[in-house]
This record gives sequence, C-alpha cells and structure tokens, in this order.
Amino acid sequence: MSVQVEKLEKSMAKLTIEVAAEELEKAIQNAYNKDKNKIQLPGFRKGKAPRKMIERMYGVGVFYEDAANELINNEYPKAAEESGESIVSNPKIEVVQIESGKPFIFTAEVALKPPVGLGKYKGIKVTKQDTEVTDADIDAEIKTELNKNARVVDVTDRAVKMDDQITLDFEGFVDDKAFEGGKGTDYPLTIGSGSFIPGFEDQLVGAEIGKEVSVNVSFPEEYQEKSLAGKAATFKCTVKGIKEKQLPELNDEFASNVSEFETLAEYKESVKKKLEDRKNAEAKAKKEDEAVKALIDDSEIELPEPMVETQQRQIVNDFAQRMQYQGLTMEQYLQYTGTTAEKMLEQVRPQAEERIKSRLVLEEVAKAENIEVSDDEVNAEVQKMADQYQMEVEKVKEILGESQLKTLREDLAVQKAADFIVENAKETAAKKTTKKAEKADDEEAEEKPKRTRKTAAKKADAEEATEEKPKRTRKTTKKTEE
Repeated sequence: MSVQVEKLEKSMAKLTIEVAAEELEKAIQNAYNKDKNKIQLPGFRKGKAPRKMIERMYGVGVFYEDAANELINNEYPKAAEESGESIVSNPKIEVVQIESGKPFIFTAEVALKPPVGLGKYKGIKVTKQDTEVTDADIDAEIKTELNKNARVVDVTDRAVKMDDQITLDFEGFVDDKAFEGGKGTDYPLTIGSGSFIPGFEDQLVGAEIGKEVSVNVSFPEEYQEKSLAGKAATFKCTVKGIKEKQLPELNDEFASNVSEFETLAEYKESVKKKLEDRKNAEAKAKKEDEAVKALIDDSEIELPEPMVETQQRQIVNDFAQRMQYQGLTMEQYLQYTGTTAEKMLEQVRPQAEERIKSRLVLEEVAKAENIEVSDDEVNAEVQKMADQYQMEVEKVKEILGESQLKTLREDLAVQKAADFIVENAKETAAKKTTKKAEKADDEEAEEKPKRTRKTAAKKADAEEATEEKPKRTRKTTKKTEE
C-alpha cells in the first residue's frame, strides 16, 4: 500500500491510496467465498458454481463492491496513520480504479486539525464566584435528607394541605361539556408539585375526603391541545385519600442513621464540608467555562465543515445511547418530540463548534506552556477507572489499548491547560445592579487618579514586550508570576 497526500483549502486534504493488485485479487476471492453459497447457476449445485462462471453470467465486477469495502476498511486506517496528518473527520471515500489484475486505487477526502491563532490566555478576566456556605444552605441539604427518610402515613382527620399526597377522581368541563382526556380515577397527585394546570392544585387545599369540590381554571394559551388552549374549564374533583410525609426528628439518632457520624453536630459539619466542596467545584467549572470562552473569542480558528459534522453526529449518538439506557430508542424519542434527526443535528451544531474550539485552544495552551502528563498521572487515572468498574488495572489497560491510552494522556494535558488558564485568570467582582452600588462605583472611579496617555502607552509597550518573550514551562511561569 502507498499513500499520497494532497493539501486542499480550508484545512482539507485528499489521500490517494493505492493497494497492490494481489491484495485486490485476495479481496475478490474472499467476496466470492462469502457469497457463493447464495448463488445458483444452471448445471451447478448451489454454492458449487466456479467464480469465473459467476463472473461470466453476472459480469466481471459482480464481486467488486464487497472487495472494495473490505480493502477500504482494512487499508484506510493504515493509510491515515502513514500519512502523518492529524485527521479529525470521517473520510469521504471515492473509488478511482478497481479492475482485476490492476492496483486498487481510492481517495479519502478528510478534514485536518485546523491551525489556531491563539489569543491571550494569561490574565483572562473571570467573574468571582460566591462559594460561601450559609446556614440556610446547610438546612436545605439536611431537609432534603429528612424528606428522603420520611414516612408516608394515611390521614383521615383533616382536609388537604400543601405537600400532601392525595388520590383524586376528577372530570373536566368546558362550556358545561366534558372534554376528551379530562377525566381521571384514583389519580395520584402531590399538592404543590405543579403537575396540573396553574391554580388547580392550590384550589384543592382545604378539600375534605369524599366531598366533591369544583376547581375553576383556564388552560394556558400555549397548551399542547389546541382545542383547549386559552379556554376556561371547571373540574369536579373528589379527594379519595390523603397521605402526608412525617419527617424524622432531627437529632443524634437521625445523624447516625444517615451518616458515619454519631452526633448531629458532626453530621452538620460534614454536610457543610460537602457543600463547600460542591460549591468550589461548581465555581471552578464556571470560571473555566468563562475563561475558555474568552480565549476562544480572542483566538482565530476556522473549522472545516466535516470536522463539525463529525462532532455533531458524535453528540447525537451519545444522546441516543443515554436514551437507550432509559429504555427509549432514538426513533421513539424523535416521534414523541415531533422532531427529526436532521433538526437534532442542526440544534447541536453550536455545541459541537464550541466543544471543538475549546479542545483546540486548550491543546495550543498545552503546547505553548510545555505542559506534559507523566506516566504516574496516566496510571492514576486508569486506577480510578479500575476502581469504578471493579477491575484489575492491567485489564483496563488491555481494554483501552495504546490508542485510547494516548487519548487519555492528551485529555489530561488539556485539563491541565484549562487549570492553568484558570489559575492565571484575574477575578473580577460580579456586576452590581442596585443604584446604590452603581453610585458607589461612580464615586470610586472619580477618586482614582487619571492616568496620562504616556503612561498608558508605556504599559501597552510593556505588555507587548511580555508577549514576545520565549515560552517557558508551566512550572517556571507559575513561579515567576507568583
């Protein structure tokens, strides 16, 4: 096999791949062996017709398509690697020559990783995130845990209250006529859940078991059933049963039941620590998103169309897999939502472009800062996978293979680059919206001394000179800036 690379415009390339005639002959013979049992010719038992007779009957190219597919599947990956190019899309294949006794020639048009004009990645301004954990935050988290451990008990001695779980019979009328789909029997409803039309559940508060009540509501203008949209309706409702949650008492016993701690004080402290970790992680993620977006905006990248299309399909395929885990096929999802695969691809296009650009700029930062990933760091990540799936480390490495391990190393370098730009970002306070705050900002601005044009120009020259300095390693850069 030989491969020639022709560079095209907009980060595209055409690979011309030539496979020896002997390999084509083998592929044609393989196609014959695979299909001969399906072919019957007069005078021959099924599966016993010689290849030459079949080719004479159906044409010399009867096995060409299967042979070509076999060779393309086998030879393209080798050619892509041999080309030495960074291919970032699926190939567009075209057969140039296929004829017995001659080399098999095909072309593969592919997108290459585009060049990146990297913008300023140090000192990016990001919004300072609030990571304070308040007593209200802790109480809300504990309340969630209390609700998880609540008992549900029947209530017979009072009317419906907010948050009750009720069993309901109802029938809806518009202009005194019952409408289709407006009737329910033994319907489970949690009051305050917002499951029904706005205002419906509120009017059931105070309803007593076995007594019919009328609920008057209006369907929203954008209601899915067009014949009911915007219309006033009356529902005749009968509450058949009431259940309420009984929360456990918040004490040391509860703490020991839901955690590893023996006292409520220790449990609350652990909840606070968990919330702090969560808020810090969320703040870091927000700053990272903000910094990367700013870097993308300040960089120059022209994405080849096939690269975007490949990413779009990957996003949709990932979504389809998640749907399968929930027992829903992609066809069912499209039917239920009234959309099409083409519309979905178009909807995810902005996400695909942002994902690609994020990766590209962070890879460039990793190169610029000589960010490397050690074997120990790769092994630590593999160990996490092994722990997660309860497998031996060596087995995980075997499953991943060299290609996936290389990708894992690249992913870790990209994450290090993201951490680097966040560490070197400049935090700014969130914008104040009150008039009092705006006035304070104005007064602060007036108090600041005016900077002369000469001083400003001098600073600009200094920044330009700094950007022209040779790149240093991440460790050295960080130490110098500190």
